[in-house]
Amino acid sequence: MRFFLLLFLLFPIIELAVLIQVGSAIGVLPTLLLVVGSAILGTFLLRVAGVATAWRAREKLSRGELPEQEMLEGLLIALGGGLLLLPGFISDIFGIFCLIPFTRRVLVNKIRLRAAEQAMRQRAFFDEQPLRAGPARPGAAQPSAAKPNAVQSNAAQPNVLEGEFERRE
Repeated sequence: MRFFLLLFLLFPIIELAVLIQVGSAIGVLPTLLLVVGSAILGTFLLRVAGVATAWRAREKLSRGELPEQEMLEGLLIALGGGLLLLPGFISDIFGIFCLIPFTRRVLVNKIRLRAAEQAMRQRAFFDEQPLRAGPARPGAAQPSAAKPNAVQSNAAQPNVLEGEFERRE
């Protein structure tokens, strides 16, 4: 978490340093034209790639499938377009990586694998929940053997008190 905070604070300073270096190497006017050109290119690519992804998602929905790939690609397209709209060359490089179809699919596959791993870790801890509940308290009602459908494991059942109530105003 501290790494992201540090990166968030240092990113504008690094971006400004790169802009100054490029400006001193090629001049102020070409640097400004590159920054404005990348913003215009980002807007155009965001529109074109976003529409293409929306059409693919619509096709999947019409077939009755969940468009999870298209939703993640749409998220990366929005992120890439936003990065291209920001002034600076480092953000433009990351934005272009998010907008190129090949690298976008690689990033989406990595995100999906990481999400699946996270889901497996959470599921592993959730499956152990009845085991960690432990035995029932000594004063808790035990299921009777006279009921044929009664579940004999108290660890999996919550303690429930049945009753009636009346609201008085």
